[in-house]
Amino acid sequence: MGAAPAATIDIPASEIVWSAIRAQGAGGQNVNKVSTALHLRFDIRASSLPDEVKARLLARSDQRITAEGVVVIKAQRYRSQEQNRADALARLQEIVAEAAAVETPRKPTRPSRSAKRRRVDSKVKRGQLKATRGRIVG
Repeated sequence: MGAAPAATIDIPASEIVWSAIRAQGAGGQNVNKVSTALHLRFDIRASSLPDEVKARLLARSDQRITAEGVVVIKAQRYRSQEQNRADALARLQEIVAEAAAVETPRKPTRPSRSAKRRRVDSKVKRGQLKATRGRIVG
C-alpha cells in the first residue's frame, strides 16, 4: 500500500524546546566535560500542525511520544552539538512527514476467469504427479 506524497510541513523553531545533556557511552574526557547530546521536546497538542496530522501523531504507538502528547528525541550520535541538533530535527521532520502521509485505501480485486482456470489446472497437474508416487508392489 502506497502513501500519497505529502507536502513537507515546516515546524517553527519556537515550538521546539532544546536541552543540552551529556552524552552516554565511551568518549573519554570530552564526553565527561561537554554537553554535546540534545533532548528535543515538541508538544504536539500545542503545535501549529494541521489537526488531522496532530490526530495521526497522537494515535501512533511510538515510544518517543509520551502520554501527554510530547515528542521526545534524544540525539547523541555525533560529537558536536550542531550535528546532533540537525539529526534531531531531521528525525522529528521524519515522524511528522510519516503522520502527514495519507494511506491510499486498497481497492479489493477479483481474479479473472482465466487466472482461476490456470490455478485449478496447476493443482490438478500437481495432484496427478503425486498420485503416480507410492510404493511399488512387486
